Amino acid sequence: MMSNPSFADAALGPSAAFTSVELTWLEKRVEHWIRFGRDVGETIIDRRRRVLSFAPNTIFAFVRWASNDFGTVVSRIDIVRAIAPGDAYQTLPFVRPGGEILLRISGWPKVERVFAVIDAVEALGIDPADTAPDHWRHVHNRLGAGYEPRPYSRDQHRAWLLRRRLLS
Repeated sequence: MMSNPSFADAALGPSAAFTSVELTWLEKRVEHWIRFGRDVGETIIDRRRRVLSFAPNTIFAFVRWASNDFGTVVSRIDIVRAIAPGDAYQTLPFVRPGGEILLRISGWPKVERVFAVIDAVEALGIDPADTAPDHWRHVHNRLGAGYEPRPYSRDQHRAWLLRRRLLS
């Protein structure tokens, strides 16, 4: 499903250095929302649509759900790292220009399992946006193979923060 170019272009404005995510909320029909992530800007299009902007290297979770008269037709969560200009990226509906997809899960039962993993990270007092990208890849791979992902730990988080500090 392609996004409306005029909607996206209006929201992008002069700041092409950011990753923009189009959010729509039509109660019980189309619901796109951010589960976690730190946006740096918001453009309100109308009462049902808005665009959030994310700085490069920001990690966010983008949830898409849609239904029709016969039930749910789309149930998906993507955990994405916003890219910097010139970085390679993957395309993703409603995300411009795209991002590094760390996790991509479809189907409500699996999406709920990802929500439980996010809740477990938050229970440790860690913002999921600060979690090691490798953990989200691990969760994606384990759920895709039908296995339970290993829980994120404070030790793993400390190691990630040290590694990130060394790399910057």
